[in-house]
Amino acid sequence: MAERVRILITAGEASGDRLGANLMTHLRRLRPDVNFQFVGVGGRQMAEQGFESLFDLSELSVLGLFEGVMALRRIQRRADDIAALARRTEPDLAVLIDSWGFSLRVAQRLRKLSPKIHIVKYVGPQVWASRPGRAKTLAGAVDHLLSTQKMDAPFYAGLPLRVTFVGDPALNRNLGDVSGDRARKALGLAQDQPVLLVLPGSRPAEIARLADPFGEAAARLSATTPGLAVVVPVASTVREQVKAAVAGWSTPVILVEDDHLKYDTMAGCTAALAASGTVATELALCGAPMVIGYRIGQLSYVVLKRLMRAKFVTLFNIAADREIAAERLQAECTGESLSQSLSALFQDPRRRAAQIADQNAALKLMGRGQGDPSERAALAVLGDLEAMGRLSPRQTTTPAQA
Repeated sequence: MAERVRILITAGEASGDRLGANLMTHLRRLRPDVNFQFVGVGGRQMAEQGFESLFDLSELSVLGLFEGVMALRRIQRRADDIAALARRTEPDLAVLIDSWGFSLRVAQRLRKLSPKIHIVKYVGPQVWASRPGRAKTLAGAVDHLLSTQKMDAPFYAGLPLRVTFVGDPALNRNLGDVSGDRARKALGLAQDQPVLLVLPGSRPAEIARLADPFGEAAARLSATTPGLAVVVPVASTVREQVKAAVAGWSTPVILVEDDHLKYDTMAGCTAALAASGTVATELALCGAPMVIGYRIGQLSYVVLKRLMRAKFVTLFNIAADREIAAERLQAECTGESLSQSLSALFQDPRRRAAQIADQNAALKLMGRGQGDPSERAALAVLGDLEAMGRLSPRQTTTPAQA
């Protein structure tokens, strides 16, 4: 009879939903002899694994310090709901993915509920970018950090927290079969037609702040780029909001709702305009030159600017310690500024090629090609379960060992 293991998982946004789904997949693959049961909160990709979310993860999408304060009551209520779920289901282990504010509150409630519960934090707060004191806070709230960035480790030295570097899952996305030609054919675009890919984010607050400047940038670029096609992939978490926003743009837009086609368009675009976040790494992996735009609430920005240690917001820019992809933030995130930066790419093929080469070099610095991070995360979780005596030891092999 198969052993049963129940794991509480929380994912507070689209990127965490993907991490959760991959973790579930690898746990089942590595230990097919175990009946894994998952409870908590997640999104569409986790649902495809048979996961039933306690509530819609869009309720947890909060952007900015002061916006977080405004949403605090809702976040606390949902953290209480997760703690109540843990009380009812008695999970063997908890994995809290990304979403620093929500994850911390869940961890504190779980610890109060049962001091013995083993809590894994998957993706730590970006202490190397701002507020390094969060490392000590995290060490007091969880048992094990699955780190996705090499910059994390020094900030946890000497703290009572086990840290395992698993790598950035975005670097191991299976994008080897993406096809720009396939995307252009599917969308009815000529092979030599200029294509601007616009990705305004996966959170409601991002769409609200970026839709207007991104739409203006697309319109300005269209006016100077004959035949330009503007393509907008739509994240499931903000589908209706994106559709409503682009309906008001002066430039015709091709919407893409299929994830596979989204990555094909990344490979097939001339250049991209994207919100800061995981999508920048994905674009780089697909060989797309890009411009990054971002805005948060002004009060949040004033505070964060004082706290920020990193010179850039894009991970491959941080790794390279220089601005490979142009970053246009806050007051600089305007239609005019964004379109000027994009025009430089559209008008100069050599500039696009140079940026792609620099992005590839930075991805290598970040750990590209060093194995599957999601598999390493699953192995770390299995190791914890075995060490706790919740799972009998069993020889597990990685593809490299098989």
